[in-house]
Amino acid sequence: MNPGSKPHKGRRRKARPPRRTTRPQFLTLAALLVVASLVGGYLVLNRSADTAPTASSAGSGSDKGATKKEPVWDGKTKIIGDGSTSYTGPQKGRLKAVPLKKGEKPPQFVVFSWDGALAGDDNLFEHYRQMAKKYDAHMTFFLTGIYLLPKAKRDLYDPPQHDKGAAAISYPTDEHIRTTLAELSEAWKEGNEIGTHFNGHFCGEKGGGDWSVAEWKQEIKEFNDFVANWKTNTGDTDLDPLPFTVDAVKGGRAPCLEGQENLVKAVKDFGYRYDASSPGAYQVWPGKKNGIWDFPLQMLPFNDDYQALSMDFNFLYNQSEGQTDGDPAMYSTWQQETIDTYMAGFNRVYYGSRAPLLIGNHFEQWNGGIYMNAVDEVIKTVCVKKDVKCVSFDELADWMDVQSPQTLANLRGLDPAQAPSDWATVVK
Repeated sequence: MNPGSKPHKGRRRKARPPRRTTRPQFLTLAALLVVASLVGGYLVLNRSADTAPTASSAGSGSDKGATKKEPVWDGKTKIIGDGSTSYTGPQKGRLKAVPLKKGEKPPQFVVFSWDGALAGDDNLFEHYRQMAKKYDAHMTFFLTGIYLLPKAKRDLYDPPQHDKGAAAISYPTDEHIRTTLAELSEAWKEGNEIGTHFNGHFCGEKGGGDWSVAEWKQEIKEFNDFVANWKTNTGDTDLDPLPFTVDAVKGGRAPCLEGQENLVKAVKDFGYRYDASSPGAYQVWPGKKNGIWDFPLQMLPFNDDYQALSMDFNFLYNQSEGQTDGDPAMYSTWQQETIDTYMAGFNRVYYGSRAPLLIGNHFEQWNGGIYMNAVDEVIKTVCVKKDVKCVSFDELADWMDVQSPQTLANLRGLDPAQAPSDWATVVK
């Protein structure tokens, strides 16, 4: 589907069952990326295709977890703790959330989010900061906490159900810690959101899906410590503090989308407002789980046979069976297929229910960088359209919080491609 083509039909299909493979290359990749459980989490969405969305389990803008009013700022930067973080006042440039007027069509929100947020040699963190500025967008960068912890200090990390210092991903180089700190600071100043991808990226056995509420709280405390004490841990006392504090972190996405049931019970103690760890859902207006906004990855029309989830790894799995260096002759085809899927999902709701489009990705160069190229094209195409607001998850939560419970319930009753003939019947 081309960017300007008609929206995909809104009927709900089952996600395609995952292809099974026992090839050593794929098993090695799964171990490397710690995504063995993604086969179930990202791809197997067995909800019946004719299940209708309901508002019964959804929250309203008046629930606990809504935005707390910030204290009046005196205009002076306040250095916190060892100088790793600071309070620089309310974040500038945020979307101003206002309630819809009776009969008003909602904006089309699009959220681009990034898991890990390490500023490596590929310069992708900087690239997407610049893309956001150019196309008047804000994005969410989910930081992995140990990306601010030197490998030499790895024993400071005490993960649930694992030995001290253990992690399923690599610790960063000292230089990459410094570049990540610089990018985080600039991203925040430009109005982007810094969220959490937690720390050790444990999946499967003894991963987030096996953790208790108390263990998730432990993992969040570890993340907060790494953000609040990076100067002590790195010795880089000459660097400027981050222009935000740990209190600015309002949500996250769990590795491999595992453990949301206990995670949403844990996050309220830390002032989180939303969670993006759901293993996938239909492209409908979000609701709440345990008083926390639930912002899942979404099923998008991959082709006429099935739907795929809105994340780069899902395309990688379906197109090259998980190989990060698949057949180069197919790169152009796969890239266009990825663009078409994102645009089919966008057009379906833009011309339909106006449900937010939620996209998750990683800073990577899989299959020649085609998934980054695809996201670039989507940003260029959708963020400039009428009524479209490319925002962070935190800004989306702001907007949801100020809408009336009745309006939110009515919006959640719409199928993805369902455009009311009269929005006054929905927005009251």
